[in-house]
Amino acid sequence: MSFKKEDYNTLLNQAKTNVVGFKAAYSKFIERVTIDQCSASLISNYSRSIASIALHFNRVPHQISVDEINSYLYRITVHDKLSISYFKQAVYGLRHWFRVFGMEEKAIQMPSIKKEETLPVVLSQQECKELFKAPRLLKHKFLLAFAYAGGLRMNELRTLKIADVDLHRKQVHIKQGKGKKDRYVVLSNYIAQSFEKYLAEVKPQVYLFEGLTPGEPMGERSVQYVINEALQKTTIKKAVSMHTLRHSYATHLLEDGVNIQTIQKLLGHADMRTTLVYLHVAQIKPTLGHSPLDTLYNIKHG
Repeated sequence: MSFKKEDYNTLLNQAKTNVVGFKAAYSKFIERVTIDQCSASLISNYSRSIASIALHFNRVPHQISVDEINSYLYRITVHDKLSISYFKQAVYGLRHWFRVFGMEEKAIQMPSIKKEETLPVVLSQQECKELFKAPRLLKHKFLLAFAYAGGLRMNELRTLKIADVDLHRKQVHIKQGKGKKDRYVVLSNYIAQSFEKYLAEVKPQVYLFEGLTPGEPMGERSVQYVINEALQKTTIKKAVSMHTLRHSYATHLLEDGVNIQTIQKLLGHADMRTTLVYLHVAQIKPTLGHSPLDTLYNIKHG
């Protein structure tokens, strides 16, 4: 069974209606993942995968054998050619489901997910400038520049409120980012200079970037549309998404001489190893060793 994102509620309702025991079991599952403070997007992704599996077998997932599940995962990957992202969501969702119902052994038997050893796509500084210049609307120009200026994730950008931007302290308060953690990022002087003009012209009410409904944040699709439309007006040939701006932000900071610990804090990474990947893509000029005594007395090296 293949589906689109907009089919989420339809799939869930079909499973609750047609699969015996699913509605009650799903309520227990939702209670647990909510207590575990899983993000809303994670819960919806897991729910979508689980509902699809339940509908395929016409049984609640904990009544399906491991062999049957493995055959299903093989079919959706090889024959249906669903994305690796969907495969991961299905596996992770099933692991959570089995543990909710005390089936730890079954959870352990789910396929392992190999970590992809790929380096992030990064735009050059010139490519960033070309991208930010491309949109016709001020709102779209400002959105792309703001995402890069703070290294924000998609949902952090979408849910950012006007009140979260402190022009006096030159800070942006990122609330409940990944891992339910708050953090502050530096507000770009370039952004600060045009901030009041943006508010006056675009007139957002609550969120900095609002959709068609005043007071409501832009949807993910709308944000992705902004960057896709802008890319068509540039000479950039790289595979670019909104997250590419976050990768570019981190890489450019590293190239500007900002230390890796500071970048980790700005990005909101819990694990330093996630941040260290940027060392492999940043073009850092080697520096010669010197004696700190020379620095004390301002004596030039060489």
